[in-house]
Amino acid sequence: MKYLNCFALTITIIGAINWGLIGFLQFNLVSFLFGNMSWLSRIIYGLVGLCGLYMIKFYGPSLQED
Repeated sequence: MKYLNCFALTITIIGAINWGLIGFLQFNLVSFLFGNMSWLSRIIYGLVGLCGLYMIKFYGPSLQED
């Protein structure tokens, strides 16, 4: 489970960096590296979305009082 958590966090951070680049510099790193909506870039976007949904589970422990 630890490997899955680290993988999901890494992919989510990469997605966040890409969105930051899009927002601030109008530069899409995924499209630049893998092509505009190529099958590989679509897989990457899909993984970022799935990992973002997976990361929702970490809200539970972070909202509990100590």
